[in-house]
Amino acid sequence: MNRIDAQFARLREAKQGAFCPYVCAGDPDLAVTAELIAELARRGADCIELGVPFSDPIADGPVLQAATQRALRGGVTMRRILAMVRALRRGCTVPMALMSYYNPIHRYGVKRLVDDAVSAGIDGFIVPDLPPEDAGELIAAARGHDAKTIFFIAPTTPAARVKQIDRATTGFVYCLSVTGITGARRTLPAQLRRDLKRLKGRTHHPLVVGFGVSVPQQVRQMCAVADGVIVGSAMTAQMQKHIAAGVKTMIRRVGEYAAEMARAAHGR
Repeated sequence: MNRIDAQFARLREAKQGAFCPYVCAGDPDLAVTAELIAELARRGADCIELGVPFSDPIADGPVLQAATQRALRGGVTMRRILAMVRALRRGCTVPMALMSYYNPIHRYGVKRLVDDAVSAGIDGFIVPDLPPEDAGELIAAARGHDAKTIFFIAPTTPAARVKQIDRATTGFVYCLSVTGITGARRTLPAQLRRDLKRLKGRTHHPLVVGFGVSVPQQVRQMCAVADGVIVGSAMTAQMQKHIAAGVKTMIRRVGEYAAEMARAAHGR
């Protein structure tokens, strides 16, 4: 069974939500990325969204854009990211979904990328700028390996479109808490809980909420109606807050933050 499916089955049985942190590969370098992922897994992360740096990240807010630029300046490539994942898999079993804009995938070659990524230890693919109707090649390649294709639903997505996205999705549905770009928010939309309940009745996969979630209280609120949360900008901001104290201190402090978020998702 795919690691993502197995993890959500375990969480469903335990009546717990999923905590899924986002990590930009190569920020500040790939060795630190590997250490950070291992620490997040140890601290209770249920799935890692591993971001591939790209020069035009249209869905990313300022915090993640800055992380991408730092990684690109360090010379990060898709091949180097997959080599890091392969090495990490020798001792780390946490599910990992590769988040990449379509351009790097297209340049690498869709089937070749899926083959190489799954061989390295990637369990699923998130492509923000690839709609399901244009994703046939990726879907076919991924399903040949039982790798997951994760698509986005927004609160404003019409019912017919929700059905179409749900059919193309495997693993989990990535639900945007707001329309727009990524970024930590002090408050989430008042109607979001109602929207999530409505979407839960229209999808056949776990519903995981991203964009804006940044504190344990929000995690608890979202996991009361959805199946998990993705935390990206707030996680990256924690890294930047502590990096001046050194890598070991930064990883420890980010791990402490992640542990709080994981406990909130798991209902503890």
